[in-house]
Amino acid sequence: MDNRIVILTGAGVSAESGLGTFRDKGGIWTKYDLAEVATPEGFQRDPGKVHEFYNARRQNCAQASPNAAHAALARLEERHLGDVLIVTQNVDDLHERAGSRRVIHMHGRLMRALCAACGETWDAAAVMSPEDACPQCRAQVTRPDIVWFGEMPYQMDEIYEALGDADLFVSIGTSGQVYPAAGFVQEARMAGIRTLELNLEPSDGTSAFDEVRHGQATDIIPSWVDEVLSGR
Repeated sequence: MDNRIVILTGAGVSAESGLGTFRDKGGIWTKYDLAEVATPEGFQRDPGKVHEFYNARRQNCAQASPNAAHAALARLEERHLGDVLIVTQNVDDLHERAGSRRVIHMHGRLMRALCAACGETWDAAAVMSPEDACPQCRAQVTRPDIVWFGEMPYQMDEIYEALGDADLFVSIGTSGQVYPAAGFVQEARMAGIRTLELNLEPSDGTSAFDEVRHGQATDIIPSWVDEVLSGR
């Protein structure tokens, strides 16, 4: 029995909620210059442009609702007799709104703000601007609490510890292109942990998984959760 399950989720799990993917054809990163909106240097050059980008994404996220894939993962956490941890590359809050409680946002959270001066974090306003002052130190360098390119993802020690103790690693809706998350399957394999990919189409790392299932997230994830909970 897979008592301890670590699940990595990417943009594909939220795509059917109307939140765009990043690296697919027509994805978010084909429409924006990464250097302008997703790097510390871009923020220094034009904080207004960065805030405009994330304000639009925050509004989109607030209007979205969890889908059947989010709900199924929350049901797995609630009913599974063992341990379930979700490590997400997503910055939306749809896992939590579906009912998941054990979620690590390795790339940060869209609905949180961060002070670039003192490191304080707080709930973000619907619309952020370069004039916003940190509630702690009053510096006017507040930014979205997002891990940008060139920055270290959050809680990596905790993630690797959980991965090392897992019985099953599942990758859901991720391209397999962004490290360090793209390397989790290799970490699991070296530790002798069973691996499963659930994705719309094969990721860059598909060949590294013990088992792969491809299809719409709202179809294959509830089906897999049903299997786990039934002991099949």
